[in-house]
Amino acid sequence: MATRKPFTVEHLWRIERVGAPSLSPDGAQAVAAVTTYSMEDNKSASALWLLSTLGGGPRRLTAAGEKDGAPRWSPRGDQIAFIAKRDQQGRKDDEAQLYLIAPDGGEARRAAEVATGVEGFRWHPDGRRLLFTSWVWPDLKGTKAQARRHKEWKERKESGYATSEAQYRFWDHLLPMGRVAHLHLLEIGAEGRPGRVRDLFEGTPYELSRAEPDADAFDVSPDGRRVVFAFDPAAEKRLDNCFALAELDLRSGAVREIVRESGWDFAAPRYAPDGSRIAFVAQHRGHKHTMPQQLAVWDRDGSGWEVVSAQWDHEVEAPLRWEDDGQALLFAAEQQGRRHLWRFDLPDRRAEVVAAGGWVQAFDKAAGTVVTLADAADHPPRLHARLPGQPPRRIERFNDRLLAGVDLGRVEELWIAGAQGDRVQVWVTWPPGVDPSRPARRRLPLLQVIHGGPHTAFGDAWHFRWNAQLFAAHGYAVAAVNYHGSSGFGQAFKDSITHRWGELELRDIEAATDHLAARPQIDARRVFAAGGSYGGFMVAWMNGHVPPGRYAAYVCHAGCFDWTAMFADDAYTWHAQELGAWYWDDMAKVHAQSPHAFAGDMATPTLVIHGALDYRVPDQQGLAHYNTLKARGVEARLLWFPDENHWVLKPRNSRLWYREFLDWLARHDPAAARRR
Repeated sequence: MATRKPFTVEHLWRIERVGAPSLSPDGAQAVAAVTTYSMEDNKSASALWLLSTLGGGPRRLTAAGEKDGAPRWSPRGDQIAFIAKRDQQGRKDDEAQLYLIAPDGGEARRAAEVATGVEGFRWHPDGRRLLFTSWVWPDLKGTKAQARRHKEWKERKESGYATSEAQYRFWDHLLPMGRVAHLHLLEIGAEGRPGRVRDLFEGTPYELSRAEPDADAFDVSPDGRRVVFAFDPAAEKRLDNCFALAELDLRSGAVREIVRESGWDFAAPRYAPDGSRIAFVAQHRGHKHTMPQQLAVWDRDGSGWEVVSAQWDHEVEAPLRWEDDGQALLFAAEQQGRRHLWRFDLPDRRAEVVAAGGWVQAFDKAAGTVVTLADAADHPPRLHARLPGQPPRRIERFNDRLLAGVDLGRVEELWIAGAQGDRVQVWVTWPPGVDPSRPARRRLPLLQVIHGGPHTAFGDAWHFRWNAQLFAAHGYAVAAVNYHGSSGFGQAFKDSITHRWGELELRDIEAATDHLAARPQIDARRVFAAGGSYGGFMVAWMNGHVPPGRYAAYVCHAGCFDWTAMFADDAYTWHAQELGAWYWDDMAKVHAQSPHAFAGDMATPTLVIHGALDYRVPDQQGLAHYNTLKARGVEARLLWFPDENHWVLKPRNSRLWYREFLDWLARHDPAAARRR
């Protein structure tokens, strides 16, 4: 048997990344985008692949484009639509466009020329039309006027961005200046002829979400006559506004609001198979901003809407999909560090697992066949088909040969007593060859990796940007604590940290460090902590609250440092809800939860990492953190990327990120100091 190699960052970036699947109407085939990366070229490319659910190997469907993605099978099964930017038919796309290709191959064709580009889309039930979103100038009429304005915009010499909007940027991009997201109808033209496009919201006050409007924001009725969509009814659009639902009649253009309730936020509407009901996700933000997303149903019979999952202490996540009999819905939801695919039965209000995680990333169902895309802590995302009465069948093997040649570590799930005596979950990834049930040949350093959010979780999942297996391959026992505030452990646990950030989370992390440091495999003198986003906040918080020497060094990636200065971020309207006050009303309360206010106690060496395109945690936070440490004489190092956002997404930048990360830990390893 050949010796397996240690897992490296080069292996990580050679992994082919499988996207969300779409099933053919008969359930016999799935289509998915597969993305590959080149470390040499520092680029990615994606193509569409067909995968049989009945057996047989995958077949590549597209080859001409570099970024073919988001495929959806047509209702009649004769075409696959996808989004791409291509140099095709003698023209190069300025913006992403809709393309069509037959599932038996051939050349893809551009469905239409949309000057303002295409984002999320859905097929119309007749298979001859599609609905899609595009950012348009709301004062203009007709596609020609939009094209002229877009040409003028592209050719402008000014670079300034002027706005009076409260919401003007999101994560890593400015929202298109002066434009809003409208829903459009595309009538597919004959071969060789572009389709006709109509703006369904033209001349109305309606628009879709400004926060990445996708195909979950709307749906088409089974009879093809109506479209339901989620919209923000407030005059001033804000990221934390509550959305309502409305229906548009495709023939008349008339719009009527169907679900609107003060303090409730509604999203992801889906029609029942007979069109008589609409399921959607509902969140009672008026009660508390951390309230869970719940499953709700509106009935066309006039009885109104109701939350149907109120007694189920889980968060329902889009997208939703009705079962064919209209008696149940499929969706993904987290449960204690895993994300399963669930079936929620409406008559008895009961949820059951259809496909267990790991972490279910995406799914589809057609003709009784379910396809899931799921990963786990020991493998990247994979596709499985579940046919009626049969066990799950893997339908791709893209990365098997690569991973067969590398050595991965064991993953252990622990439960410890955390803050307030509550049970807290800890995932530990051990270096290859280490059996957690036996003493190690040599004691290992411990690396605490702290998740962001804070209302997310570390799960039984593969992570490309913070890969525990890669850290473990360098000899670290890697701990990931699902501290108080994490999602997937019930509403009370999630809400427990509100208005007192840092308190319970720190006690949980410290309890995990105590628990693991007492184990015979761990060297208690060689303990480190690293985190990103809210995890970066926690690292900065720990530096001001944990006695020096407890942790040998910290790594803070995209971390929140000063909650007052954080008002430069794209989510500033949430601050008072999480912290309990606006800074101008109660500075003491805000400072009590802000790491920068405890800078006088910071003494532990820290690597600070940030990207200039990060609008969720602006890079001023990282620079202020680094400058503060330098001014205080604390050993620090800065890794700043001018071309990365909240994450590090380019292959070579990622390699540099891991190199700097691991070198920093090695440089501050007490064992290395003793050897010197």
